[in-house]
Order: sequence, then structure tokens, then C-alpha cells
Amino acid sequence: MESKKQWSGGASLSISASSKIIDKSMVNYMTDKETKISALIVDDDAIIRKIHKTMLERLFNIEAEMVKDGKEAVDLYRSGANFDIIFMDKEMPIMDGPEATKQLRAMGVKSMIVGITTRAAGKDREEFLAAGSNRCFEKPLDRAKVEVVLQEHENFSI
Repeated sequence: MESKKQWSGGASLSISASSKIIDKSMVNYMTDKETKISALIVDDDAIIRKIHKTMLERLFNIEAEMVKDGKEAVDLYRSGANFDIIFMDKEMPIMDGPEATKQLRAMGVKSMIVGITTRAAGKDREEFLAAGSNRCFEKPLDRAKVEVVLQEHENFSI
């Protein structure tokens, strides 16, 4: 079984059920307190949410939760939830990524926020950074991009 996702910018991702996506030699990414890193995946595309969650959990031993739009992310934080990293899609119904990022920062959220978009160069990137995100990457999220995020976060050691 194979699942394929194509974006307008030319990027694509294909996953086969028979492919091995876990690297047993990969070290677990832990905080200084030896607790699991937590991440929130915010994306309206159910396939992308599942792909990102599976990768974060299997390759990096990160506890990942998912919501389908920016409003759900903001509401989750308002209810007392907290995550080390938020992977935030740009274009979503109800509340888009930059608006959710602005609201989270206005609430005092200190989590690392990583914008994820089909166009990480130019206007999309500028909009995410102006809203308060720490970084912006082009979809799909992959091992190298997550490693950059983990290496940049002050509380993580590899």
C-alpha cells in the first residue's frame, strides 16, 4: 500500500506500508531532565498530521498530539496544555497558522513554533516570522528539518 501527497510548489511525499521508516540506531532526543519532548502538530490535512506524528514518535521518540486548525491549538493552550514544540501549518480553515501564532505569543506561550507551508520562501516565511514563529520550513516535514529544530532549541541535547 502506498500513499502519495503532492503540493503545488512541486514538493511531494510518498510512503509505502512496506518501507522501513524507523532507524533503530537513532538516539532518543531528550531534555536535560530526561523527559520526553512534546510536540503539537497543527494541520488541517489528516494525512499530513498522521505522517508527521508517526515520524516524530518513531524517529525521535517525541510525544506528539494533533489538532486540525489554529483555533484548536489556541484553545488547547487556553485549557492549560503545553508543548515544547508546535509544528504549525499556514493555510487552515477557521484560524490560519500566522494568526494562531500571534495569539499564542500574545498569551505568553514560549514554546518553539515552527511554521510549515507549501511555500517556505518569500511572503509565507515573512508572515510566519512576523507573527512570532521561530522558524519556517516547506512541507513536508522530514528528519533533517526536525533535527535542525531540536539542535536549535536550548533545552535539548542530542
